[in-house]
Amino acid sequence: MRRRTLATAVTTAAVTVSAVLVSTGTASAAPADKSKVLSSWTQTSAASYDAFFAARARQSSWAAYGFDWSTDHCSNSPDNPFGFPFKNSCIRHDFGYRNYKKAGSFSTDKARLDSAFHADMKRVCARYSGATKGTCDGTAWTYYQAVVRFG
Repeated sequence: MRRRTLATAVTTAAVTVSAVLVSTGTASAAPADKSKVLSSWTQTSAASYDAFFAARARQSSWAAYGFDWSTDHCSNSPDNPFGFPFKNSCIRHDFGYRNYKKAGSFSTDKARLDSAFHADMKRVCARYSGATKGTCDGTAWTYYQAVVRFG
């Protein structure tokens, strides 16, 4: 009888503490929506790009999700080829690759991740005009083709 009462008391206390933590907002965010959050940060849109970098600046806020924020930037390629700043495009691309591999759905999402990478670089190139823009677009296309084939 004493053992059953103690077990019931411990269970009741655990449920109560959990309820208090959730109701006060001090419990960690439940990562049930992890795939939705990951998807929202790896789309081709500028809004997705902006949301990713806003979250990256507050990585500790997303600790419960267990995201891999590591990056090697543009791997063995220059981060800023010919002065074009592609480093952030590479950072977001690395995030997508690492986290979709971890989630086990990389093969399903790779084409979209590569397209988002290309869209990010094209937005960089949109800042330029004339021959400089053409050179930037060509470099972005080369980087994109490299990840499509070898990424």
